[in-house]
Amino acid sequence: MRKVPLYIAFFLLFLPLTLAGQEPDTLRAVRSDTAAVIRRDTTRSYKERALARVRPAVTGALSAGPDTETDTTFTTASRQWTLSSDFTTEIPVTLDTAFSLFHRYRVADRYSAFNAYTGNYGLPLYQINFFDREWKPDRFLYAHYLPFMFTPSNTLFINTRVPFTELKWSNGGARSVAEQTFRIRHSQNVNRRLNFGLIYDIVYNIGQYNLQKAIDKNFLLHGSYNANAYNAYVSAGLNNHESEESGGIISKDDLSLYDPEGVPFNLSDLNSAKSTLNNRYLMLVQRYAPGGKRDTVTGEVLKSGPITFSHIGILEWNKRRYIDKFPASDFYDTIMISKSVTADSLQERILSNTLRVDFAAGRTDRFRIGAGAGIRSELRSFGQIMPGDTLTRPDTVRRKMSSLVLTGKVFNNIGSRFGWSASGDLWFQGYRAGDFIVDGRIYKEFETRRRGMITWDATGTIASYTPSFWYYSWGSNNFAWQLDHKREFRLMAGSSLLWPELKLSLKFNYAIVDNFTGMGTGAVPYQHEGGLSVLALTAKKEFVLWKLHLDNTLLLQQSTNTDVLDLPLVTARSAFFFDHVFRFKSTGGELSFQLGAEAMIHTLYNAMSYMPATGRYFSQNDGQTGNYPFVNAFINLKIKRTRIFVMADHVNSGLTGYEYFLVPGYPLNIRMIKYGLAWTFYD
Repeated sequence: MRKVPLYIAFFLLFLPLTLAGQEPDTLRAVRSDTAAVIRRDTTRSYKERALARVRPAVTGALSAGPDTETDTTFTTASRQWTLSSDFTTEIPVTLDTAFSLFHRYRVADRYSAFNAYTGNYGLPLYQINFFDREWKPDRFLYAHYLPFMFTPSNTLFINTRVPFTELKWSNGGARSVAEQTFRIRHSQNVNRRLNFGLIYDIVYNIGQYNLQKAIDKNFLLHGSYNANAYNAYVSAGLNNHESEESGGIISKDDLSLYDPEGVPFNLSDLNSAKSTLNNRYLMLVQRYAPGGKRDTVTGEVLKSGPITFSHIGILEWNKRRYIDKFPASDFYDTIMISKSVTADSLQERILSNTLRVDFAAGRTDRFRIGAGAGIRSELRSFGQIMPGDTLTRPDTVRRKMSSLVLTGKVFNNIGSRFGWSASGDLWFQGYRAGDFIVDGRIYKEFETRRRGMITWDATGTIASYTPSFWYYSWGSNNFAWQLDHKREFRLMAGSSLLWPELKLSLKFNYAIVDNFTGMGTGAVPYQHEGGLSVLALTAKKEFVLWKLHLDNTLLLQQSTNTDVLDLPLVTARSAFFFDHVFRFKSTGGELSFQLGAEAMIHTLYNAMSYMPATGRYFSQNDGQTGNYPFVNAFINLKIKRTRIFVMADHVNSGLTGYEYFLVPGYPLNIRMIKYGLAWTFYD
């Protein structure tokens, strides 16, 4: 067990306080975004139920404030939801009216509380929390961009009585190095059943260091049709990511000798190295349930039909490119195709179609039992440029593979506050024949007289699956491999406790992984043929005394084999702020105000390094990162439907040393003033 420095031990005090502390009765007010209780549904996993309680990770949430009667009318008469992982169930998502800590504007931080990235926001990242990392093979090419992207699994649908528009914008730093984000979301109903909407999301970040520019442009078009018996959901996403590649700094000592724009990096202007990732998808879900009934105003399901027929079609296309105009710069040890220019390209396409039938009996609020089964076809194609016999004769290789999958689920509601469910997929033919995944869940809700609702969840997953195709075969100018890996096996269990009235949540996760597959030292794939166990505990607690708030998040993790998978023992974030609402009698107006500071820190560990040519993070043991506090100071304001923040980011840069790295070789930006606003309107 590693020793924990004294100033990190301070954060550990939050855990016992979290377990023991309770607020006085007069301080038990809970903001609307955490107090909302969503409809019970045992067909959902814990992750899906959590999505309905917090701000959505990727697509954002409605930011209408509860300041006026119009706002209340909108949020109560409108409905927002996403679809379950099997696309058979609508999962209500609370309309977000949150103002608190608005300066946490980054969508990636809503996907996972702690992320590591290559110095500039918008560049590829990975989650520090092992259980937040993407492990399913079909997302290999864009796993490090996933928090920014629109996908079939995170599309938010909405039914609204009035047109709704939301604008979000932020800016940081001088114009020549500015970080800017922009989002526009619009949705409106054609009639009470038919809705269309769109989201356009941009991250344009030049960065303080050379060759660190990130340009992310993501667009989503979605629609839904909700009738009593027939329902349809459609979404189309365009995700475009462009990242300049610097290769990391040459020496950490240069940070104290140069201004950021003068720090030398391994890849120079001669390389003009750049990665691009393009993702396109189209999803169509159709469901027919004779006997179903919906609310005529919001479209919410009032009665489910006893039998439901579904078709789910998804087409997804991915392409990754890497360009380096000076491959002979000695950054790479090997050149396999061209010494004059690197022009790597990988392509992947997946078409899946599912037909299924689901049965359910009983009343939702008393006793309900159901089951469903279906069959899915999967067609995959892969394309890449493989090195040939000579440097001038590369070969273009294309492969097509198909699979058939049996899918099903069973669930049971016993009353309105207890239930269980199990679902799974079995690949029985073709490329992934023999793979399977089974998910299970049990939940219980407790009502207390004085402390509100408590929700307990227990989840489990058993999976045996073929690692991504790209772990087996890769072709490029600097890397090429043809490997044979065994199936990876995962056994995961989790338990969580959510207590909104006390602003408290606890989550425990445990995993056993056999044949763990990843990118190892040397930035090439490896497979650990043995067992690996990972344990994690996440605690969140907000303490309130008068108008003073202390919002804490603590993550404890441990891996049984740090040579295979190293994780920081402690990762913590704490925000201390003053919260007040100014009321103006002469005008009847209100101004919500927050002033405070926050810090984030993690203990030393061998953080993963980044390889530009593959766009992947890989294990390294050349040096540790951590034990450096990142401190911000902020002001948040809200006037009616407008929210504003001003933040001094990384205020301690240059004052507490130069170890401000989350990824080896990629320093974070130094002190910067950031500001932004969100404006919501509907009429």
